[in-house]
Amino acid sequence: MTTFPADLDPELVERLVESGGGELAVKMGIEFVELSADHSVATMPVEGNRQVVGLLHGGAHVVLAESLGSVSSAIHAGPGRFAVGIEIGATHSRSVTSGTVTATCTALSLGGTLATHEIVVRDEEGRRLSTVRMTNMLRDKR
Repeated sequence: MTTFPADLDPELVERLVESGGGELAVKMGIEFVELSADHSVATMPVEGNRQVVGLLHGGAHVVLAESLGSVSSAIHAGPGRFAVGIEIGATHSRSVTSGTVTATCTALSLGGTLATHEIVVRDEEGRRLSTVRMTNMLRDKR
């Protein structure tokens, strides 16, 4: 069950609830646990997201991180605005072959035009698997 901040844009909540966070997030089994501009958490199963040798795909780490960072940035942007990713970089430091991974997103900078987050993906034992930094541009809806 996702925890939403009380002052979250109702339109964004509706889109998140109706879409499950987007088609790719649904396909990958991403579940949003806690959402805010400053701190967000999501989980994803390893099963179904592994590459050919059985490890969680590095791209799956990035999809999980980008999904979480994008929503956090959209929350920061607020009503009448949206976030678009302009930069993302990942460092993978450990692999995993089973279980569930948890991503924790922390705001590094929340400005009027840019939002930057660090997303750390950990395994069930709390070991860091990857570190992702993402920057989103905040735009007004037309």
